Amino acid sequence: MADEVRRQRHGTATTFVRVSLVPIEGSAPLPPVDTAGEIRISGTPASRVAAVTRVGEVAAAANGVPVSGFSLAELESLAAIDGASLRSLLEELRAAGLELVAEAPLDLLRDARRAIEEVNIAGLTLARLTVDRSPSPDPLPLLRTVAELQRAVAVVRVFAPLPRRFNPAAPSTGFEDVKRVALARIVADNVQSIQVDWSLYGPKLAQVALTVGADDVDGVSGVDDLSQGMRRSPLEEVRRNIRAAGYDPVERNGRFDRLSK
Repeated sequence: MADEVRRQRHGTATTFVRVSLVPIEGSAPLPPVDTAGEIRISGTPASRVAAVTRVGEVAAAANGVPVSGFSLAELESLAAIDGASLRSLLEELRAAGLELVAEAPLDLLRDARRAIEEVNIAGLTLARLTVDRSPSPDPLPLLRTVAELQRAVAVVRVFAPLPRRFNPAAPSTGFEDVKRVALARIVADNVQSIQVDWSLYGPKLAQVALTVGADDVDGVSGVDDLSQGMRRSPLEEVRRNIRAAGYDPVERNGRFDRLSK
């Protein structure tokens, strides 16, 4: 059922984005950006000034590649500590060169609707709605919340239903992960894309997820490692896995512009 919903919306196209990660701290030079579709600042900023300064540094060296960064929940906390409004912080980051807030973890946000609306008002794009930890073995209540949130804000383009952090005492099974992806595609039917993280969950689960409703792959390395030959490069590996699942790979950038067919 989930695959049918996915095909009705996207056909056989499966988008993916190559991401170059840069740390929030330090002044190390950026990795090569000519092959990346998104430069993502990773880590938690120590202060408002540190966040704005680092965005400016990265944006200046990005050569037009869209710059993303930060968890919206962390920005909520940072604004509160600084005694500022979330919107003013977001506007500062946008002025420094940020284009996308990297993620909005639904289960960590104090007021998800308000925070996501502030991202939109500040002129930024939300890269993805995420889940930090799985709050319950039953995913349906959370997935219904996602659908209700989208009806209210109408700006969530991508939802990544698999949790970003794992509970080592009660790890999920592959079956549970696949079922969560399928239910996300069916229940959150007003969200355009269901996403799976290539670097976090690995090629095998990502490939299976594509057959049960996912249509977008995040976290493909933005650095072309050709040490084992072109066929083993991150770009060719993700393309090969998408084709093996029965779909057509389409590279995109952080702005959701398609770069290839």
